[in-house]
Amino acid sequence: MLGGLSAEHFMRRHWHKKPLLVRQAFKDLPSPVSRADLFSLAAHDEVESRLVLRTDQGWRLRHGPFTRRTLPPLSRPAWTLLVQGLDLHVPAAHALLSRFRFVPDARMDDLMVSYASDGGGVGPHLDAYDVFLIQVQGRRRWQIGRVADDSLVQGLPLKILQHFVPEQEWVLEPGDMLYLPPRWGHDGVAVGGDCMTCSVGFRSPSRSELAGELMARLADVDEDALGARGALRYRDPTQSATQTPGHLPDDLLVFAREAVQLAMAEPGRLDAVLGEWLTEPKPRVWFEPGPALCAGEGVRLDARTRMMYDRRHVFINGESFMAGGRDARVMRQLADHRQLSPKELAALSVQARDLLDDWVDAGWLQAVQIDSPSVV
Repeated sequence: MLGGLSAEHFMRRHWHKKPLLVRQAFKDLPSPVSRADLFSLAAHDEVESRLVLRTDQGWRLRHGPFTRRTLPPLSRPAWTLLVQGLDLHVPAAHALLSRFRFVPDARMDDLMVSYASDGGGVGPHLDAYDVFLIQVQGRRRWQIGRVADDSLVQGLPLKILQHFVPEQEWVLEPGDMLYLPPRWGHDGVAVGGDCMTCSVGFRSPSRSELAGELMARLADVDEDALGARGALRYRDPTQSATQTPGHLPDDLLVFAREAVQLAMAEPGRLDAVLGEWLTEPKPRVWFEPGPALCAGEGVRLDARTRMMYDRRHVFINGESFMAGGRDARVMRQLADHRQLSPKELAALSVQARDLLDDWVDAGWLQAVQIDSPSVV
């Protein structure tokens, strides 16, 4: 898949550093979704989809859902349908995304599919994250280049580079794959109709985004966990009468700063909120309760379930649990391999097994027949 490179060599030589083109990375790879099924998915409210058209009047962008009648005719050139999170709805797409789990799940975003008629594309642009572009049907011409000037064309509904200068160009055939590091400009245009490209994207939060998310979660503090210091309210018995009522009291600023520091100082609290945020399910995702787990059955994580862990916690779908010892080892196996055999389940304590039963009941796990333990 990586052109003869091991995952370790790829991460060392190319990840975040330089592009890589691999011809026939996926030999005889069938498209994870048919055109008809893709169009059907785009008609659902829970599926995020966009339609990009290039006309004589310029670029147009519309957001789904789309019925088949609202999509352009296949014979019309220069239109593109983008469907996000294909891995959440199509097992073959989830399996394709899983091929890239040599990158931590905390960095994994989703698999998007782009269907384009002849000449369709979204214009020259750059991404703030790494991306693998997999050609699964038809052909697409890619031009790539480093970006010295990231200014955008004004007045457009898309973020199109104003001064894109391509350095390399290829036409990708079905099975070919192109990897691009962050901030490499690229422009993909369908050559002929019925072109389908899958994009594996990764999460790359900015510091400001991460700080905002974590601070919002840190604000939801359990006062019991912080004890008497956390329950303490601001008091100002020595406050004198003021002639400047609009001035923010210095003591209140000190009290606020100490409140934030106290919340962050709670052991493991910052780690917990980070894991909870990273495992929060995608928008528009919900789970359906499943049948109870029976004797002799294993479990498999639902494709929409996000599960991770650190040294002290297990995180699943936005929730965190303290874990240690044998239970922690088994739970980590579940996060790494996304399944547990009956033998592995038998190693769990009664409390941990009850927790898994709750997750099965919530639809986060499914009971399945698994013969052999996961390979660790």
